[in-house]
Amino acid sequence: MPDPTRFDTSPSLLITGGGGLGEIAESARLAEAAGFAGAWTTEFYDRSATVSLAAMAAATSTITLGSAIAYGFGRTPLVWAAEARDLDELTGKRLILGLGTGTRKMQQDWHGLDGEHPAPRMEELVPLLRKLLRLNEGPIAHDGRFYRLHVKPTLPVGPPPRTDLPIYLAGVNPRMIQAAGRVGDGLVGHPLFTAEYVRDIARPALAAGAEHAGRDVQIPIAGYLTCSVNEDRDVARQAARATVAFNSTVKTYRVVHRHHGWEKHAEKIREKWISGDFAAAVDAVPDEMVDTITLAGTPDEVRARYAERWQGVYEHTLLWPPAFTGMDGVRKVIETFAAPSDTDA
Repeated sequence: MPDPTRFDTSPSLLITGGGGLGEIAESARLAEAAGFAGAWTTEFYDRSATVSLAAMAAATSTITLGSAIAYGFGRTPLVWAAEARDLDELTGKRLILGLGTGTRKMQQDWHGLDGEHPAPRMEELVPLLRKLLRLNEGPIAHDGRFYRLHVKPTLPVGPPPRTDLPIYLAGVNPRMIQAAGRVGDGLVGHPLFTAEYVRDIARPALAAGAEHAGRDVQIPIAGYLTCSVNEDRDVARQAARATVAFNSTVKTYRVVHRHHGWEKHAEKIREKWISGDFAAAVDAVPDEMVDTITLAGTPDEVRARYAERWQGVYEHTLLWPPAFTGMDGVRKVIETFAAPSDTDA
């Protein structure tokens, strides 16, 4: 069984899967065959992370499978616990369940919530999920600030595959990162994270959260890393620039820009994007942001930059091909970071 707290010696693949479940499953299969440490998937308004994980489980047998992320508030605690049990069984206990809140607007407009107090809500949800995973031990009565749940099984409940299923929480701002330190087994880092932000903000916030909860543990990070590979380096860099532009439009993530003094760039990107001038928004991303946030270039350049800047920053490095590059982008990332085969030795 994979150890969720160790540094992976090879990166993982983050799969968006715009082409459907078949593409997601095939990407996971290719990643496993290439010697990647794991394959992680996402959730959006048109894609279920749990169903994607099930497809990935059927296509693989050894690598870690994770969600980065599934919407923690988009399902009830009872449904989450049931799906987590099933997925951990399907994956053969290879699952890391990554949960996130989404932005306040996403909570309000997509899930019908008020969007208030996401960190305390998550701090209540995760321990409740852990209790529900042990429903075989007896009834559960919970009357909390955000959740009311009373479950008295009417039929026998079998034990879960694991009661210590790793649950990672997504966070960008320090308070949300502290929630991962307080109740989570790990943090899912955002695509805009930089090595400096991880060192200066994320790691200290995780440690503060763990200390607040009286936990003497080191909390691992599974971090997104936009990875755009093309023999034409200009094509690769433009794809990475577009990904940075898209993520920079959200004010919730402005804390990363602030840490690097990029507020004016972020404001210009957002202004152009909202006006519908997407090309200008992409062009407003300076090279410094591309080089600090992403891996972008030819295969040799990307491998060298990864070794120089990113190796060891995260316990689990999630290489994320730009979504609009499709399977071609996925294959280029896999080929660039594939482990040497016996015939290559």
